[in-house]
Amino acid sequence: MDIFLQQLLNALSLGGTYALLALGLAVVFSIIGLINFAHGELMTVTGYAVCFALIWGLPFPLAVIAGLAVAMTAAFLMERVAFRPVRGASGTTLLLTSFAVSAILRVLFQNLISARPIPVAIPASLSGVVTIGPLHLGMIQLISIIVTLAMLLGLNLFLHRTMAGRAMRAAAEDFAVLRLMGLRANSVVATAFAISGLLAGVAGVLWVAQRGSVDPLMGALPVLKAFIAAIIGGLGSLSGAVAGGFLLGFIEVILQAYLPESLLPYRDAFAILLVITVLLFRPQGLLARKTLVKL
Repeated sequence: MDIFLQQLLNALSLGGTYALLALGLAVVFSIIGLINFAHGELMTVTGYAVCFALIWGLPFPLAVIAGLAVAMTAAFLMERVAFRPVRGASGTTLLLTSFAVSAILRVLFQNLISARPIPVAIPASLSGVVTIGPLHLGMIQLISIIVTLAMLLGLNLFLHRTMAGRAMRAAAEDFAVLRLMGLRANSVVATAFAISGLLAGVAGVLWVAQRGSVDPLMGALPVLKAFIAAIIGGLGSLSGAVAGGFLLGFIEVILQAYLPESLLPYRDAFAILLVITVLLFRPQGLLARKTLVKL
């Protein structure tokens, strides 16, 4: 039982990162119908920003704040430069645009920074272990769980207690009616991208803290798994994105812990098989919704 509880805590930590990324994808998709596969590059931008801020001598907390600010700014610019001109186009055009932005950013990272991983100086205080009875949890894992829950609560309050949040919920209900009501659609979409950038930035900081390095391809695999999590939960549903992220994290950790050693190389294949099984019974996702009304 203790071993299972230990693995459950590990799943909460990993699933929290997937949930944050899936939330970022779901927020944008709910409003303009875009699956932004350049979302992973926002993680990478955050990692590089934190890395260089530490190299320039900033304390770790300030480096994290700088990384989050860079991620939000990058998301805002991404929307303004790449996605706003094609906003009214077909879903295929939007999807190809997101792939193009992702590829361009990766090439820029490889040629302007480095194609190899760059180590990030994580404070020694974050490498400790917290003991809770028979359970042992790394400090970074504990912080990951706490930060994820805080971000979910904060986003829920933002959507329901602020004018900008209500505008985003209205845009998810009916974007055309929102414009007829006199609200600035561009501001609502830009806010959604900035929030997605913040979520990707937080996930990027947690990912870098666990890896201890950053490289141009760092965000590629996490954003793919976040997309899978969003599909499991139901595209366009924030609560579904959270549920899908935690479920995918639980599946991966349990398979890693209990699969025979000879089958461990096929862990991801088994995880996808379980995901397909879930979708066979719930093809619309676990908590499919069309709007941002509830989180």
